[in-house]
Amino acid sequence: MTQGARWLIVLISILIGYSAECQTPFNKGVNLTGWFQTSSPGQIQFKRFTKQDLVNIKSLGSDVIRLPIDLHSMTSGSPDYIPDPLFLSMLDSVATWAEDLHIYLLIDNHSELSSLTTAEMQNELTKEWTLMARHYASRSDYIIYEVLNEPHDISATVWGSVQGEVIKAIRTEDTKHRIIVGGTGYNTYTELANIPVYNDDKLIYTFHFYDPFMFTHQGATWVTPSMAPLAGVPFPYNATDMPACPASLIGTWIESGLNNYSSQGTVEYVKSLIDIAVAFKNNRNMPVYCGELGVYKPNSNNADRVYWYGTVRKYLEENGISWTMWDYKGGFGLFNKNSNELFDYDLNIPLVDTLGFNVPVQKVWTARPDSVGFPIFADYIEQYINDVSYTTGIINFYNTDRPNNGTYCISWYNFAQYNTVAFDFAPDKDLSKLKSEGYALDFMVRGNTSGIKFDVRFIDTKTGDSDHPWRMKYTIDNTLATWDKRWHHVNIDLGAFTEGGSWDSGNWYNPQGLFDWTAVDNFQASSEYAVTTGTQVWFDNIHITNLDTAIVREHGLAGIKDVLSDDAVNLNVRPNPFIYETFISYSLTRKSRVSIFITDLSGNKIRILDDAILPAGDYTTSWDGKSGSGMPVPAGMYLCVLNTPQKTFVCRVIKGVKIQ
Repeated sequence: MTQGARWLIVLISILIGYSAECQTPFNKGVNLTGWFQTSSPGQIQFKRFTKQDLVNIKSLGSDVIRLPIDLHSMTSGSPDYIPDPLFLSMLDSVATWAEDLHIYLLIDNHSELSSLTTAEMQNELTKEWTLMARHYASRSDYIIYEVLNEPHDISATVWGSVQGEVIKAIRTEDTKHRIIVGGTGYNTYTELANIPVYNDDKLIYTFHFYDPFMFTHQGATWVTPSMAPLAGVPFPYNATDMPACPASLIGTWIESGLNNYSSQGTVEYVKSLIDIAVAFKNNRNMPVYCGELGVYKPNSNNADRVYWYGTVRKYLEENGISWTMWDYKGGFGLFNKNSNELFDYDLNIPLVDTLGFNVPVQKVWTARPDSVGFPIFADYIEQYINDVSYTTGIINFYNTDRPNNGTYCISWYNFAQYNTVAFDFAPDKDLSKLKSEGYALDFMVRGNTSGIKFDVRFIDTKTGDSDHPWRMKYTIDNTLATWDKRWHHVNIDLGAFTEGGSWDSGNWYNPQGLFDWTAVDNFQASSEYAVTTGTQVWFDNIHITNLDTAIVREHGLAGIKDVLSDDAVNLNVRPNPFIYETFISYSLTRKSRVSIFITDLSGNKIRILDDAILPAGDYTTSWDGKSGSGMPVPAGMYLCVLNTPQKTFVCRVIKGVKIQ
């Protein structure tokens, strides 16, 4: 071998090593928004996405999911910021799905912390991430941490120091997992160069890309001033198609942006901005990742939108930059505008294609009348039903204060007049057949004070400017339920609902006989009447059903303690949380068959502990935190279920990890 050949091999080896260092372990994917971005764990709609959604996402060719989480709201708050066990149990499930599918899960701290002082921000982030890293330290490499989404209103120097302390805090618990770091100014590409050089070789640097803003955010209502009236801005710039500046935006920075759009709405300009991130990547020799990119759907031309995504995606990939689009479902997402966002029916195929994803075959959606009953809430808000509640009070969809049956019930506390607990059907429901066949709205309810009065109602679909969202309602008051803090069963034939008019765009419309049972958009419980401060209402087992009321399992988890019959078992689990072993004790007041088993939060049976006919007496069994196959289960929340022929009892069990 010649000397020149040897040097060529060395050079190739260096270049390969350089390339590997600069790359992320993933390539492309989506942000799974609107799931863990809630104000409390009790408002997470866990069934909004399932493992099948992750299967679908992977089938597109995606190998990464960024999961935005309002981490601040998922903790106990100041001073300790301890992650809530319910939140961790749900996130653990998502992490397990991702690991099973070999798809990366980026745990994105999407909290808004700009109002905090520097000391407060650093204190919160270091405590939160210390505990999160402790919890996930033993998980696979498919789990990645992102310190904070879009820090802003903080200088680059100060933020660089805060972020450095958070990295150190994570490394006290976890030296294994990668960490995503970004600059201030909402993770802008111009701030990448101002991020300090941290002494950590497992960092990924992130930036977000939404340029030109006049194009990507036309129609956006959350910017100031609102861009809602702006529509039809083309990409790339085309003088013939450019809209005039809306009257309400004249004299604002948006008018200036439109005036400059001829030079900024071009492919060359977009690439020049991405080049800033490319230069940083090459100078630092570190992996760089675009965590968000996208174009808002409502007011943009779809062909132009597709062209922008293709331009940006291809240029990022040409320069070795991985990406996750904002978002999967939602205003920036992969589905057709105003669709039901069903994977098999509603994907925006030109967009899927230009993003380099696999293009799945699509079916034609045919609406059909519902022919069987269905649950709306049974421990969880059911899939294809979305929480669209409005309240000034507190809604908790995972209340464990003596549910009627199962593990959870809904608690609605301290709400005001005209507040609603609301469930949107996606797709809309055709209830006409069920109505004609005598189906009913069936649920359990209890309240804490006399005089409670509210409406349950269905809202149909507004089909055009001349139509309105009409209501069919039924009033719930003390003639149906005694507000004595005990569960009461309510069963209302769909045919018994009466028309309730419509409230539409700030105007009231009296009933006109136009409610459409073939296109029901949502179901609500609405406080249309005066409300006493401190009022609390609980709901459980909300169904559309034709079952006899005897089928409703009123015994369930415990009911209200003072009305339990004498076959109560007094189920106790101690210690709880536990690390190595926990003991499950119970009492039988008469001979009975008893089955005790452990499940995960989705109801999958993990371990059978006892299954026998036992005489009256006191009993204790134990669980060592292992599955039926003898393998230790991950730390998190589980359910201990005790069945007798008379009752089902459920207790949450939390398995912890040893702190070194």
